[in-house]
Amino acid sequence: MLDLIIRGGEVVTPQATGAFDVAVKGETIAAVTAPGALPDDQAGRVIDATNKIVMPGGVDPHVHMHHPWIKPDGTTLTTAGPDQVGQAALFGGTTTLIDFAYWREGQTALEGIESRDKDFVGRSFCDWAYHIMLHSEPPHTFSGQLAEAIQAGYPTLKIFTTNILPGRTGRMIDFGDIGEAFKVLAKEGGLGVIHAEDHDIVMHMYDKLIREGRVGFEYLSEAHNALSEDLSFRRVLRLAENVPGTALYMMHVSAGTGVQAIADARAKGVPVYGETLHQYMLYSDEDYKRHNGQIYHTYPSLKSKADQARLWEGTLTGDISCVATDELCCTLKEKTLGDRIDNTTGGNSGVEPRLGVMYTEMVNRRGYSLRKYVDMVSTNAAKVMGLYPRKGAIAAGSDADITILDPARRGKVTASELHETDYTPWEGHDIFAWPETTLLRGKIMVDGGQLLGKPSDGQYLKRKIPDDVLACKQL
Repeated sequence: MLDLIIRGGEVVTPQATGAFDVAVKGETIAAVTAPGALPDDQAGRVIDATNKIVMPGGVDPHVHMHHPWIKPDGTTLTTAGPDQVGQAALFGGTTTLIDFAYWREGQTALEGIESRDKDFVGRSFCDWAYHIMLHSEPPHTFSGQLAEAIQAGYPTLKIFTTNILPGRTGRMIDFGDIGEAFKVLAKEGGLGVIHAEDHDIVMHMYDKLIREGRVGFEYLSEAHNALSEDLSFRRVLRLAENVPGTALYMMHVSAGTGVQAIADARAKGVPVYGETLHQYMLYSDEDYKRHNGQIYHTYPSLKSKADQARLWEGTLTGDISCVATDELCCTLKEKTLGDRIDNTTGGNSGVEPRLGVMYTEMVNRRGYSLRKYVDMVSTNAAKVMGLYPRKGAIAAGSDADITILDPARRGKVTASELHETDYTPWEGHDIFAWPETTLLRGKIMVDGGQLLGKPSDGQYLKRKIPDDVLACKQL
């Protein structure tokens, strides 16, 4: 006896997009069949998905939940946690979120993971995983600890090449230590996830802009500029070339120079993958001039329209593999507290509208195939991060993480209708499809605008980066 059959939809599978029925038993997909192959009386419930799109649940590989952030007055705020953000993600059709576990001075890597579990276990609506984030100078036992973490199912390491803001310390890792980390990643089959900006250029520009009195946040694109992305990406990628077997995932690619650096490295066989944000794809530095323009900002900054065009080109060439959010959920008041280049809050509130907004832009306006769209918001992230085919696929044996999109749902994004916080940078954006039903491992979590899941439904996902990803094969 099956638990559920989804009938009549246009189903996006790894092999084809077309008319299929999807059968669910327990937490997994039991079968993908020709329409009507399974009679209704073989299932506890049948969902009619006629004229709708059936796709794997979204995978967002870059979020910050229950994350400490220093306010302009020096005090610390903590952003919304996996209960609030996870609920919003489910309403938006996303079922898997990858956050960060902080490896701080005085802790081992595994102790940092255990500490982070306290924020998630029993509190997450979505399934989740962690990138380990170095947050201090690596200890002398660094290599052994990192190897142990990778072997234990935590294979991704977040590295910063800048402290991002003047006066902030503790994030940037020097290139000698980055090289040592790459040796471990290459040996153990790990993946470096990189926030790459040229620290010298960024800090020089902060000093220059402040000297010149150009301190409003609208000048952020001059501090976090395309040259910085070019220099830092190429330096990191050159270091990876020097440590054969190093695989990298370049987070939040914001400039055309970053896309080109990835393209050049991939042409040499370097296993590197690019992530951009929906923020970068649909907003530019001109949007800083709008009312409350801080709401469009994250680090690195928004760039020019030309950079934006190059990002879109990168999604077609394969140099950009994923569209993430850099989710950082706070209130409008908190997001707009900073109004200077040196105190503006980064991160985005965007996990809920991501699938709807990107469907509108990719499929409806730019003519992307459903397969390509699903790759960018779900499948590719699952592949790169070692979750596929458990996640990111409508296939027998995969987790029954399923989103049913309704392309008849037309309108505009409105903060009052979302479940994230009290504002959205996507206010007024057109939508040409919206998730109607979201399943997590076979459980209907959201249906017809009603939340049916619980914050204890999410599970942690241990991972292993696949050989194909480590070998730079096409996703």
